[in-house]
Amino acid sequence: MKYRVVLVEAAERDLLDLLLFVELSDSPARADALLDQIEQALTTLAQMPRRGHYPPELAPLGIHDFRGIHYKPYRIFYEIIAREVIVHAVVDGRRDLRDLLAARLLH
Repeated sequence: MKYRVVLVEAAERDLLDLLLFVELSDSPARADALLDQIEQALTTLAQMPRRGHYPPELAPLGIHDFRGIHYKPYRIFYEIIAREVIVHAVVDGRRDLRDLLAARLLH
């Protein structure tokens, strides 16, 4: 069964910001390659959305509605609703994510 993968506006902004940063700090070619790889990771969620783990930042709060996958060092956070994978964030996993996830996912 195939799921539909949807990025919310904030996740689209995350991705654009990330790509712009890589383009300016490294090269446009690296940014393009990164986009391809993140898109591949997102595509895998259409086939196997439950493969992601529960984010450890949310576990102490007892929240298990969201999952995450890695494309190191980046992390993609999402939830599954019916036949859709709703992507809420695409972020650098080296950041302190507790506040970001709380603000973005627990509204």
